[in-house]
Amino acid sequence: MDAVNLFTPSTLSHTSNTEMRQNQYVDELDLAPKLAVLKALAADEHVTRAAERVGLPQPTVSRWLAELGDQLGAPIVVRTGRRVRLTRAGRLLAEAATRSLAALEPGLRAVEEELDPEKGRVVLGFLHMLGRSVVPELVRGFRAEHPHVRFGLVQNARYTVVEKLLQGEIDLALVAPPPDGPEFSSEVLFEQELIVVVPSTHRLATRKAVRLKDLADEELIVLEHGYGLRQITDDMFAKAGFTPRIAFESQEIETVRGLVAAGLGVALLTHAETTPPAGLRELPLTPRAGRVFGLAWLKDRPLPPAVRAFRDHALSGSRGPALSP
Repeated sequence: MDAVNLFTPSTLSHTSNTEMRQNQYVDELDLAPKLAVLKALAADEHVTRAAERVGLPQPTVSRWLAELGDQLGAPIVVRTGRRVRLTRAGRLLAEAATRSLAALEPGLRAVEEELDPEKGRVVLGFLHMLGRSVVPELVRGFRAEHPHVRFGLVQNARYTVVEKLLQGEIDLALVAPPPDGPEFSSEVLFEQELIVVVPSTHRLATRKAVRLKDLADEELIVLEHGYGLRQITDDMFAKAGFTPRIAFESQEIETVRGLVAAGLGVALLTHAETTPPAGLRELPLTPRAGRVFGLAWLKDRPLPPAVRAFRDHALSGSRGPALSP
């Protein structure tokens, strides 16, 4: 059977050009209640089942589709045998309805979380090195009291994590050093001592402590730009009044340790969380220096209840202010 128009107004051929232009305008407020119907039709081109899915009488759905056809000046669906199919215009409108409802879902989720923080979601960004123990311990302690809160965990370099916080892709950022721009709020969570790592055969290996200026003529192995530790060490070298001789740049702290163990240079790092490679010596800096880790969030963005609860949990375990370099 040939396809025929199901909801084409019989007087369409007699409408004036002015009326046609008016018909082609779809009022957004009038369209809003019909979005779920259009989404249901996009999934299953069956008017009765679409009506059942959205909880409306089938005649109401048919009337709405006819009204949309009137407003657009073209049918939304056509009948093919015992079924219907969306026209091209109907398909475009249904796809737009699906996208609109998808965009609405985060807002509905935020409302649900506001009413019940125990069903919320926390998106936390942090440095790769914190994924071994720090972040798992924070999440474990929080989930013991809030077992239904869900987490999104984003690991990356400091620059990328801070950028994702600015773009609204994450709720909280755990980085070192914490961002200090006017758009951020942050608090120190803990501090790690910075040390000098040298090969066990190095001339400095027998020292009890090392001054930063002792490294002025050494080949340094460092992290790439964009990593928090690189920013910290660059600032330290600048304050000490010399430009480091950089031999290698890496994306991983453990790779830096491995290069030092191979005798390819020295590095400023934190203590290893696991047993370091053989052939290394870890020496304290004098005066002592620390790497400050802070939890940051945006000042002008209200935090959902679950995010606030996790922030407060994390801050409650803060180890206090950093050591002075």
